Amino acid sequence: ALDTAVSRALLLRASNGEVGETFRLHVPGNIVAFGKRDTLEAGYPAAVDVARQRNFAPIERLAGGRAAVFTRSTLAFAWTVPDPDPRSGIYPRFRALSSLMVDAFARLGVTSEVGELPGEYCPGDYSVHHGGRIKLMGVGQRLARRAAHVGGVVVVDHSSEVRSILDDIYAALDLDWDPATAGALTDVHPDITVDAAAAAIVSEIEARRGVEPGAIEPATITLAASLASDHVPA
Repeated sequence: ALDTAVSRALLLRASNGEVGETFRLHVPGNIVAFGKRDTLEAGYPAAVDVARQRNFAPIERLAGGRAAVFTRSTLAFAWTVPDPDPRSGIYPRFRALSSLMVDAFARLGVTSEVGELPGEYCPGDYSVHHGGRIKLMGVGQRLARRAAHVGGVVVVDHSSEVRSILDDIYAALDLDWDPATAGALTDVHPDITVDAAAAAIVSEIEARRGVEPGAIEPATITLAASLASDHVPA
């Protein structure tokens, strides 16, 4: 929950003019990230219980529609963008992020395309998939008054683990999906590592925009700590 709260704190502080544009990239633990629509389903309490029974921390995330899974073999990303009119940039930001991932994956020797696969988990128009078969990246977006947050997951390895937990979660939520669409970069090239995938994403950002390494400020952590409980299911 603190992890999600850090992204929310960055969004709020960016909206207030306290921090600039950031791109946060990290390896999370085992998490099931539920979207707002999930929390309205009759099966939501059961899905939360399933996550906990499987030793996945259930959290309510900032953006996106349906449940997604993070593991130690995934990358979580959070792009925070100050913008005086964030609504007007929703689709340009989605296009920029998905294009970034397509080019980053190409650096790893993985071809990919943007678009929703029939039956994919947490479906979205700006998902990135390989060969029209397996989803590799999912993304969502949340707006504040003067900033936007674009966040999601890149599945690097162990897609079978993702499929297994999502099967149980989606059954509890009574959602139809096709488990065959949940893939990983290593399903295309088995030698790709989490570190290599992270390096490819950073290299692509450097090529497009330039990167200045930074650290999360203490004020952001303090704010996040005060917000964390909002993202823990009741």
